[in-house]
Amino acid sequence: MKRYKSLIFKFFNFCIAATLFTSCGVYNKYERPDVDTKGLVRDVLSDMDTLAIQDTASFGNLPWRSVFTDLQLRRLIEQGLEKNANLQNAALTVQMYESMLKAAKLAFLPAIQFGQQNGMGTISTIYADPSKTTKSYTLPVTASWTLDLFGNVLSQKRSMQMKLLGYKDYQMAVRAQVIGGIANAYYTLLMMDEQLRITTEMSEMAKETWEMMKLQYNLGRVRSTSVQSAEAAYLSTLTQANDFRRQIRATENALSLLIGQAGQYIPRSTLAEQSLPTEFSAGVGVALLKNRPDVHNAEMNLAACFHDVQTARSQFYPNITVGASAAFTNSNGSFNPGKWLTSLFASLTQPIFMRGALTANLKVSKLKYEQAFNTWQNSILSAGNEVSNALVNYNSYDANSKLEAQRIEVLKKNVEDTRALYTSRGSSYLEVLTAQTQLLSAQIAKVTDDFSKMQSVVSLYTALGGGGK
Repeated sequence: MKRYKSLIFKFFNFCIAATLFTSCGVYNKYERPDVDTKGLVRDVLSDMDTLAIQDTASFGNLPWRSVFTDLQLRRLIEQGLEKNANLQNAALTVQMYESMLKAAKLAFLPAIQFGQQNGMGTISTIYADPSKTTKSYTLPVTASWTLDLFGNVLSQKRSMQMKLLGYKDYQMAVRAQVIGGIANAYYTLLMMDEQLRITTEMSEMAKETWEMMKLQYNLGRVRSTSVQSAEAAYLSTLTQANDFRRQIRATENALSLLIGQAGQYIPRSTLAEQSLPTEFSAGVGVALLKNRPDVHNAEMNLAACFHDVQTARSQFYPNITVGASAAFTNSNGSFNPGKWLTSLFASLTQPIFMRGALTANLKVSKLKYEQAFNTWQNSILSAGNEVSNALVNYNSYDANSKLEAQRIEVLKKNVEDTRALYTSRGSSYLEVLTAQTQLLSAQIAKVTDDFSKMQSVVSLYTALGGGGK
């Protein structure tokens, strides 16, 4: 009896010593490495790239309903968030990792088994004497518990937690992409609707010019080449209008796919009715670390790799298992009725020579951590570039739109004057056609700039981690 007590005492002393020995390493938690976000977003007004944005309130923190106020667009986004296939698959992936995390947490509990592989009972008969039949049965229950003294189970659980958070970030990133994709497709439709309207109006003006040329030709005032050029200009506007109709249909189909429905007409308002924010606060660079789901996802992958290193390191230490078993048995017919037989056991397995597998696994885990760190750092820089580009694009397209508006007013006056001069034979037919072509080009360009400005707002909102509720 004293001998057993001595063994148990030594066993627990070993466990305590092992815990103290490993407390400085295997139970470490992930801590974010230092990262410099100074100058992450370039100043849109300074050629010297001085970071002027200092406020902490971020445009990306706004709910998407506060950014996209068009009621038709809101309905489309709501439908997309409910039915988009990629978003549904992302949600299912999160559910899978939630189940895996539950299993990792249960690894701390004992494993309990009932029954055994070889069966729980037998009946044997001596062929020479069939009356001598032996009946044996055993109903075993076994419980075993692996002592996580070296953090193996703990680090695996923490790694799974980080992976789950990473996939939740992935889900949010897909959500932001869906919102941004729907908004961009919707604004593209509005742009092409406006371009189609302008082209249709211009085709009517070109037709009037063609009719005027034919009248002048019948009066002998112009050559047939003038009539031909006017007709060709009119046909060109019809071709442009047909191209816009084709592109509208294709964009409607693409948007329908985004919101999980068959290709069909998309109800919508007009480009002139849109009202998007014009004042933006990008926030300080460090906000990108928590707002951007893809950046946070990269960091969670880094954290998971950190705990994978801990797991690989813990595999060098002993694996300790304790347990108990009990069986109700008649011991091959010796006991009738049966009796309970119980036992306690403990095992310690210490890896000694594993042909370099443990060392290689640790080295690979450390290299994966370095890769994840590089990916995380690069994702931060990429996020800063996207914010900078969106801000620059917005300011550039806004300036171009204002210039195009001035140009359109000048060209409208030019078209009126050249048509009036042509009637009085003060200008040539070529001047009339040139003025109309320039006006159409300017109007189309302004609509494109307005769309690009709206697209920059969507890009900036997404780049700042937008897409929240």
